Amino acid sequence: MQAAINGKLGSNVGVFRSAFLTFSVGALVTALLIFFFEPKHALTLLDVPKWQLLGALCGVPYIVIMVLAVQRIGAAVATVAVILGQLTMSMLIDNFGWLGNEVIHFSATRLGAVVCLGIALCFIYSSNKANVAAIEKNTDRVSEQG
Repeated sequence: MQAAINGKLGSNVGVFRSAFLTFSVGALVTALLIFFFEPKHALTLLDVPKWQLLGALCGVPYIVIMVLAVQRIGAAVATVAVILGQLTMSMLIDNFGWLGNEVIHFSATRLGAVVCLGIALCFIYSSNKANVAAIEKNTDRVSEQG
């Protein structure tokens, strides 16, 4: 739902303004949540290893890319593509124990999950293309008659 809303917002106000609004509102809400529910953790935020703060920087390109992607390929394809990418990267992190995570070895079952999600993405994408082609065909037919 967020991808579809941000995609529409980006169409109306621009991609970067949409991202700015998303992060501004998110920062305000998160600050309030920290203040009320985790006041003792607010002071330790900058005491963590600096590389752990890089995760926040990943959010900016993610939001911008999602706003652009939803406008071009639709919310479903964009969302499933993100989930596939996140799942694949998460399995690599698990398998190799990157970023200090416990090792969880890659297995045939995990591979099957990635393959199934990849197939689902192909089906959703191809149905989008078929729908767009049908709409364009009908639009051409109507404009020829008018």
